[in-house]
Amino acid sequence: MEENMSLETVNSMYFDVLKEIGNIGAGNATTALAQLLGTKVDMSVPQVSLLEFKDVGAVVGGEELIMVGILLGVEGDITGSIMFLIEKEGARHLTNKLMMGMGASAEGEDFNEMELSALKEVGNIITGAYLNALSGLTNLVIYPSTPELTVDMAGAILSVPAIQFGIQGDQILLIQNNFFDEVELDGYFILLPDMESYGTILSALGITTL
Repeated sequence: MEENMSLETVNSMYFDVLKEIGNIGAGNATTALAQLLGTKVDMSVPQVSLLEFKDVGAVVGGEELIMVGILLGVEGDITGSIMFLIEKEGARHLTNKLMMGMGASAEGEDFNEMELSALKEVGNIITGAYLNALSGLTNLVIYPSTPELTVDMAGAILSVPAIQFGIQGDQILLIQNNFFDEVELDGYFILLPDMESYGTILSALGITTL
């Protein structure tokens, strides 16, 4: 891979590929979510963006919005991380559905241990479905690490991958996915491969870097 390859050099062809990965991944995640909840789940067309990392907080609803963030390391033929973000009350709806209305905490309260475990499983399955789509398109071996879950302000959650993985370049791939069952849920996927892994992904798809 060329040394000057970075997200800033991603042209329209690269972006189209990333968008397709986002679309397929989001579709797989929706199917996985429907199977997990045992109910019909629809989704809107995913919005795929390349944006500066410092702007992510504003895009997901503001840096002070309380959200649930599930962060997984990505290992195998590529390395980096993937994060799934969902607003706190949307996450509460998911846990209540998953636990058949037996989620113990009320609106505004902290999640109990059982709910946190359920949310971790939801994040694991949804991000796993996304990574499976990426793996299927590229024929690369990709697998997630154990998920880490945080409930905090969006700005604080987003600081974790920035510190833990060290963001190279200012831009990241953000996929906004609206899920619908009885209510509308806004979920956000943030894919943070390292720069070398972007080259690996594109090469696996037969696209040569500049």
